[in-house]
Amino acid sequence: MKQPEIIRKKKNTQLLFLLGLITGLTIWSMWDVGFNLISLMEGIGETFRFIFVDMFPPSFTAVIKLIPPALDTLYISFVAMVIAATIAFFLSFFGAYNTTPHPILQIIVRGIASFLQSIPALVWVLILVAAYGLGLIVGTIALVLSGTGLLIRSFSEIIEEIDDEQVEALRATGANWFQIIGQAVVPQVLPGMVGWSLYKFDLNIREAAVIGMVGGGGIGFSMQTSLKLFQYKDALTAILIIFILVTTIEFLTGKVRERLL
Repeated sequence: MKQPEIIRKKKNTQLLFLLGLITGLTIWSMWDVGFNLISLMEGIGETFRFIFVDMFPPSFTAVIKLIPPALDTLYISFVAMVIAATIAFFLSFFGAYNTTPHPILQIIVRGIASFLQSIPALVWVLILVAAYGLGLIVGTIALVLSGTGLLIRSFSEIIEEIDDEQVEALRATGANWFQIIGQAVVPQVLPGMVGWSLYKFDLNIREAAVIGMVGGGGIGFSMQTSLKLFQYKDALTAILIIFILVTTIEFLTGKVRERLL
């Protein structure tokens, strides 16, 4: 048997094994969680009934009272992004293997980033509410903590992909660590860092709307209040405002990232 045919049969066998494994895991997972197509279809019908009967049409008179919390959501998302990006900017140079002064320092910074990133902003809110109570400060801190972890790892990876020739050229002239970072590293990584920061701002808008429902303030809190009071038309108005806000910010940040990257 020819070598190419053997390789082809081997690849087909591996593909069939992979498909069988995925199918088996899917069936097992569906069985374990009690997935039922009949219940799913019944739930879809009830969902459409709730949306198009109880919630429609949206209450446009509620727009005026929902604008301030929508702006609060925008503000905390932006402030959290700026703070997280600033912290990550300085720590990322210690978290990248090619710029860290010592490998142990890199491990510590990466460990902190992994810890912060592994805990969702929603969980941070639940933890911080006990200390700060309900409000915008809780939502801001939660977004800062989760965002710092993500940006440290992202910034560190950007730094690790730089052109080392510029670094070596400066090092050959006797430049110290700070001079190398400022003159050879920062100019290369700054556009990427700004792009990732804007992307995190986009994510913050989405997360802020969710964490607001558990005490983080903003329009999410207003939507949750409307749902608890059975004011479903006001809740739908809040959902539409969130959609418009997220779509607008995503479009604007996307355009800026295209220019930078």
